[in-house]
Amino acid sequence: MSAAQTDPDRPDPIMSLDGAFFWKAAEEGRFVAQKCCGCGALLHPPRSICPNCLCFEQAEQELSGRGTVMSWVMPIHPPARGFETPPIVVLIEVEEGLRFVSNVVGVAPEDMKIGMKVKVGFAKTQGGKAAPIFHADLEG
Repeated sequence: MSAAQTDPDRPDPIMSLDGAFFWKAAEEGRFVAQKCCGCGALLHPPRSICPNCLCFEQAEQELSGRGTVMSWVMPIHPPARGFETPPIVVLIEVEEGLRFVSNVVGVAPEDMKIGMKVKVGFAKTQGGKAAPIFHADLEG
């Protein structure tokens, strides 16, 4: 996984009790998801109960960090808070089958494509936290 990049204007994540493990792992440079201890399903976004088997026990599962762009957009108006230029907002499907909304950085808008292979990295936020972001995966 790639090193953290500096983006001091990026807003801090909104913490929830169920998602705290996800954001803590991001600060450590790890990309994880929630795994149900009952049925083994991977879950994102995190939640307190598995929607498949109703189990309350959850664990943390490391993810590969590699994925594919399923959709993307650049919000122009109103401007995205915390970004100097419009970010590329993406829906990424990771190899494990989960989907995440994030940003792709280091790619010009004219080079963005649905189906583009990406890998995870991390960007520092205003308050010193970290958020998963994605870069083009030139090896994938």
